[in-house]
Amino acid sequence: MGYNRLSVAWILSMKINLREVVIAILIFVVVFAIVQLSIGSYKVEMTSMVPTFKPRDCIMVDKLTYRFRGPHRGEVVILWPPKDRVSTKNPYIKRVVGLPGETVKIEDGQVYIMKKGSDEFLLLSEVLPGVSETPECRNDGQWEIQKGQYFVLGDNRDESSDSSVWGTVPRKNFIGKTWLRYWPMSQFGLTPHYSYKLVDITESTSASLGILPAIESSGLSVSTP
Repeated sequence: MGYNRLSVAWILSMKINLREVVIAILIFVVVFAIVQLSIGSYKVEMTSMVPTFKPRDCIMVDKLTYRFRGPHRGEVVILWPPKDRVSTKNPYIKRVVGLPGETVKIEDGQVYIMKKGSDEFLLLSEVLPGVSETPECRNDGQWEIQKGQYFVLGDNRDESSDSSVWGTVPRKNFIGKTWLRYWPMSQFGLTPHYSYKLVDITESTSASLGILPAIESSGLSVSTP
């Protein structure tokens, strides 16, 4: 009789423990899925974002924000370039410069933007920390940004393959915006995003300007978290 009671108690205990294990596994799977959908880990391989990011910098990417809003001008983003114009196995790292409905013009290395509903080009005033001279774009041209498209450039434009080469990028190609640099430890911290001013061309001579340099073709490769 006592043996039977012990057997029943043991079986009940096993069922309870099994239920706890199943619950723990389900919680782990849910948390893992949430993390995978909201955060990514990448390693910079090229010099296209110097001085903001250097080769072998490791960064965390926020993949959740762009599910609720579009990219803002000045944000550093991870994206896939247009497949019909660029062949790459790795995503790129770029900075958002032009927004949907705007027109971007690059002339004599300087970036100008005509905002939606306007008929006047304004100079994009960009001052980047660590840049003593104003870097210039190597490709002149003019691009009308359609709905759902963005114009992106790198921070080292002489070394960049970006929208000045292959045109605008659809929002669906954006993976997320850079969030945290965790390696090297000496550079640990939130990654920089800038809100750039658009300056009237007649006032540009008195403005302090710094142009974002461009990025090379394979800007990023996935690193092990």
